[in-house]
Amino acid sequence: MFSLFLALLSSNVFDKDQKATTRLFSDQLAYSPAPVNNPMKGLVPYAGDENTFFPHSLEFSYLNLSDLVVGNDTYDWKKLETLLNSVAKRGHQTIFRVTVEYPGQPSGVPDFIIKKGLKFTKYPEPGSEDKSKFIETPDYNNPDLQAALLKFIAALGKRYDGDPRIGYITAGLLGCWGEWHTYPHGDLFASPELQDKVMSAYERYFKSTPILLRYPRSSGDKSYTPNASRGFGYHDDSFAWATLDTGRPEDSWFFMAAMKNAGSEAMNKWKTRPIGGEIRPEAWGIVFDKNPSNKQVQDFGQCVRQTHATWLMDSGMCGKKQPSERTNNALSLVQKMGYEYGIVSATGLGSGNKLDRLVLEVKNTGVAPFYANWPVEIGLVSKASPMFVQRLNGSIPKVLPGETSVIDFAVEPPINLGSGSLKLRVVNPLKGGVPFNFANIKREGDVDGWQTIRQVSLK
Repeated sequence: MFSLFLALLSSNVFDKDQKATTRLFSDQLAYSPAPVNNPMKGLVPYAGDENTFFPHSLEFSYLNLSDLVVGNDTYDWKKLETLLNSVAKRGHQTIFRVTVEYPGQPSGVPDFIIKKGLKFTKYPEPGSEDKSKFIETPDYNNPDLQAALLKFIAALGKRYDGDPRIGYITAGLLGCWGEWHTYPHGDLFASPELQDKVMSAYERYFKSTPILLRYPRSSGDKSYTPNASRGFGYHDDSFAWATLDTGRPEDSWFFMAAMKNAGSEAMNKWKTRPIGGEIRPEAWGIVFDKNPSNKQVQDFGQCVRQTHATWLMDSGMCGKKQPSERTNNALSLVQKMGYEYGIVSATGLGSGNKLDRLVLEVKNTGVAPFYANWPVEIGLVSKASPMFVQRLNGSIPKVLPGETSVIDFAVEPPINLGSGSLKLRVVNPLKGGVPFNFANIKREGDVDGWQTIRQVSLK
């Protein structure tokens, strides 16, 4: 397709306004692996982790609903603002989840609802060696609690949807850890009707910031509302432990088994919605060893390829210094998560020395597309003057893994190339945010995400 496009440009052609257009340049760009900490992807430590043990561009935190909801239709955003601002100062985007029940911690239900007589069921955390660790599950049928949940989603979306400080939000709110289950007491979980209302509220009030659900669900799950056709991604919080489908009936809750059970829409969700999660604590660190000491640990690379995971919470590699072999293995494997966009070729069109169209051939060598719609800028550097920067109309599209996309940018107004270096970057909307880097060899002067696409010298 692209070769045919270039053939049409081999001589003068005419644009829609019948102005003569010539090919000013056409360059091939060489591949080089993109950084492990490219934005919006990779391993994710808990917020406040300022170490340099492993490169990252995202940080995660839990918040209690009671931290944010202080009365009926009354909100206090201080803790969320503090979180977002502190993470942003490090150039990172935040992932967060709001909960109402968390093992070993006081209830996250707002006090004004509890005082109205909300009932709780208290029971020990399953599988925990700490026998003093209890879970307090609220009565999800309580109308005051339901109203508060739905009003909160609306208020959160109105205030924060599209906020550049936020990378992703996991839906939370329901179940232990906000993971949409009350195992082993499934009868205590929120009704399918409430699940549907919560999902509908997220869909209504979040049009930009991605929302992720814990489990893919099909219409065959009587206790859960189907979600495969809805506008959410998923997060696998037992990654590389209960990810791959073993084929055993007792493992039907494993992530890929649940995805298959939810049908083709769920299996293909990664093409338009992000997949995230958390490496299972039992697998922290050792998952990146050639032969993990725990035999239940699943192959990390295979898990990434099957799930098309973009980001994963981790308190192993990010939490402390690891052996060099483990770190090197992790760097190689994590680099393949999410997107990796390389510019294969760049073609400039215009008349005289004036560039009025820039045609890029972009290939994705990662496992998932880049989901955000970030703006694109071009810059012209010459010895006589500092960089001239101009924003292009449009953004980098969602390119699927292994595919190549031709992007035709209009340059309005046209740029006089003269003699200098033409550069391009995808702009992280977070001020001071980690720069987006293409998977291309950098040239002299390429800094802060700028990629030289043509060293021009036109007269």
